[in-house]
Amino acid sequence: MIRLLWDEVQRLSAQVAELRANVIRRREETVATRLLLSTARVMEENPTALRLKELETLEKFTEKFDKISVFGGLDGVLKDLVKIRV
Repeated sequence: MIRLLWDEVQRLSAQVAELRANVIRRREETVATRLLLSTARVMEENPTALRLKELETLEKFTEKFDKISVFGGLDGVLKDLVKIRV
């Protein structure tokens, strides 16, 4: 009888730990989503911030390649890198 109760306590403790981990994960996801929304608002209101994000993205993209050939000029790449249509 005591062994059955102990096993049940262990099982419930594991469930509680899993639920706590899920709550922490959801909170982290909420924070990340709010940060993305805040970043999007800043870029919407500030074209310079959007341009900086474009350049950051281009930099990350180009790090994956040893050599890149650009036709039409770098300005064309930057202008066409991100298009937001309303």
